[in-house]
Amino acid sequence: MRPVSYSRVRDVATAIATVTADAGAAYLAGGTTKVDMLRIYAEASQRLVDINDLPIDHIEVQPDGALRIGAMARMNDVAMAPLVMDRFPVISEALVLGASAQLRNMASMGGNMLQRTRCTYFRDAEASCNKREPGTGCDALTGVNRGHAVLGTSRYCIATHPSDVAVALTALDAVIHVQNTSGHHAYPIDDFFLLPGATPQREHPLNHGDLITAIEVPALPMGRNSLYLKVRDRESYEFALSSAACALRVEGGEVAEVRLALGGVATKPWRARRAERALLGQPATRESFARAAAEEMSEAVAQPMNEFKIELAQRTMVRALETLAARGDVS
Repeated sequence: MRPVSYSRVRDVATAIATVTADAGAAYLAGGTTKVDMLRIYAEASQRLVDINDLPIDHIEVQPDGALRIGAMARMNDVAMAPLVMDRFPVISEALVLGASAQLRNMASMGGNMLQRTRCTYFRDAEASCNKREPGTGCDALTGVNRGHAVLGTSRYCIATHPSDVAVALTALDAVIHVQNTSGHHAYPIDDFFLLPGATPQREHPLNHGDLITAIEVPALPMGRNSLYLKVRDRESYEFALSSAACALRVEGGEVAEVRLALGGVATKPWRARRAERALLGQPATRESFARAAAEEMSEAVAQPMNEFKIELAQRTMVRALETLAARGDVS
């Protein structure tokens, strides 16, 4: 690991000014991914600016009913917050399923939004990876790609997005709040995560020095009837092969409102808008759910080892929707 200098700041303005002024500097929050990246030379920061003292760790309700989660709130604190568990169980469940207890106690919500892919070729300095070194190629295309994406891919990158809670937040239309030297910016979460296209190294719209300060979840009554379903190779501490974040409102046996997003199968948290459109006004039955899930996956592109994910994702969606529908009409 290369030598790295360290400093600690206590207010947002100083943090932003310090990192912006030094091209080799980066923020250090929980450090659960950043330090790994430095150790394997996937990142080359020369200075870490510790932001753990910044007063942006609160979880609070806004006047319009939205839930505002400070970027430095720990994953476990958010998962266990009564406000979150009651109003958005899908967020709490995604966080609990997203990491070990040790990681949840340390990792921050803002850092979770910026965690890097778990693609083994990205983390292998000897492998070709357009995300780590643009223009070098993608060894995953002809390599071991069982865990890679089938939605949102390009010929430059097929790496899956790793976050669970980002999938839940995508289903809920969360907004990412960012501060930099020019002021405040707000990004709808579906715009915050970028498809790889020809520039897979650019995963979000942030520039050097930009600091995530909060994540805001709009008021959504049907968020109380929501869940996160994760399918993985083992029960503990494993990334998703397929996951679904879902909120559902059923009236008179028909789908009145639905929010659905997928994880483990796409290059970004994947909002399943095709399925949502197909479900509205339809009977809340297994047959309707299966048709919508098939519609969502109709444009999936598989690699030799991950074709099973297309069927798996459909089954994950159907099971999540059936589980919520079985709770009865919710208004």
